[in-house]
Amino acid sequence: MSADWLLDKPTQSPSAWFLFAHGAGAPMDSDFMQALAHMLAMQGIGVVRFEFPYMAERRVTGKRRPPNKMDVLLEAFQVHIARVAEELPAAPLFIGGKSMGGRVASMLAQENYQRGAVAGAVCLGYPFHPPGKPEKLRTEHLQTLTCPTLIVQGTRDKLGSREEVADYGLSSAIALAWLEDGDHDFKPRKASGFTQQQHWQATADYAAAFMRARES
Repeated sequence: MSADWLLDKPTQSPSAWFLFAHGAGAPMDSDFMQALAHMLAMQGIGVVRFEFPYMAERRVTGKRRPPNKMDVLLEAFQVHIARVAEELPAAPLFIGGKSMGGRVASMLAQENYQRGAVAGAVCLGYPFHPPGKPEKLRTEHLQTLTCPTLIVQGTRDKLGSREEVADYGLSSAIALAWLEDGDHDFKPRKASGFTQQQHWQATADYAAAFMRARES
């Protein structure tokens, strides 16, 4: 197994694999990534985490760098899709990630789904637009998607709130699961009565149910 993967295996043979990419600012072993990988493995999903080139470089040098350009991110993700098929036991493969990682996965989902390489995509906190720029939508490819896709989103996410997303005209292949009062990191305000840990667990539950429903 390559050292640049983190692998969370369930106790039994995985019913599916989830290739799980990090967001723009946090590595593959952030609290969020660790928690979700563990929660999914507890539900029978094998989770593979990797890092995009800029984050892998940061791990070596200790210097923060901005994300690579989108073509580099896409190529890196595609390489790991191929590696899962080559190196891990056969099971349906789902691709996705947190924020930017989910966006990259969504841009690869259609082609890979059409050729049978992936069974679906799971995006956690999708960045529907850049911070403070709601007019710059990142939704064009989401309007024609036929690959089964789950987006789990906080209702007050500043990169795509429930009110904003309602007007985006997304494909019917996309299922949306909302976390009440959650922000971009799924953190709710104390007055909501929810905790971030509860929302993380709900996210894992939504994702595992989505994948189990499409394992065949």
